[in-house]
Amino acid sequence: MTSRLRKLTLLAHIIFSVGWLGSVAGFLSLAIAGLTSTNAQIVRAAYLSMEPITWFVIVPLAFASFLTGLLLSLGTQWGLFRHYWILAKLLISLLSIPILLLHTRVIGYMASTAARKDLPPADLSGPGIKLAVTATAALVVLLVATILSVYKPRGMTPYGWRKH
Repeated sequence: MTSRLRKLTLLAHIIFSVGWLGSVAGFLSLAIAGLTSTNAQIVRAAYLSMEPITWFVIVPLAFASFLTGLLLSLGTQWGLFRHYWILAKLLISLLSIPILLLHTRVIGYMASTAARKDLPPADLSGPGIKLAVTATAALVVLLVATILSVYKPRGMTPYGWRKH
């Protein structure tokens, strides 16, 4: 990979990864608002907003972050299997994306339930807690990936030592 292409890919990866982290933080704020507000309109607005934010922001950013990270690892000296921190980030992405896609069912349920006019906000509390907890966990996991990217803890895999 040329230096210019590497920098462009790195820039894209940083933008997509930080965007993913920020959009999950925004999602968490909506989950908290939906869970704690006593105003039915705010509760409904929070849960109705979560579905398009998930499908049009979080999911595309997650895939873009994964793909650009994969390109960087395969196209640079870091390699995909040479360093433990890269493997950890790969595992984070490989586990986070399917969990996110599975979680869209709860998000869709909450959005469709919130759209009903006759529903009191208390009926949304059980799944609302699940949304807040999983968004918190996702935020922590993405922060760990960010920390790994910045600090790059030492430690090469056995494959990395052979290549070295």
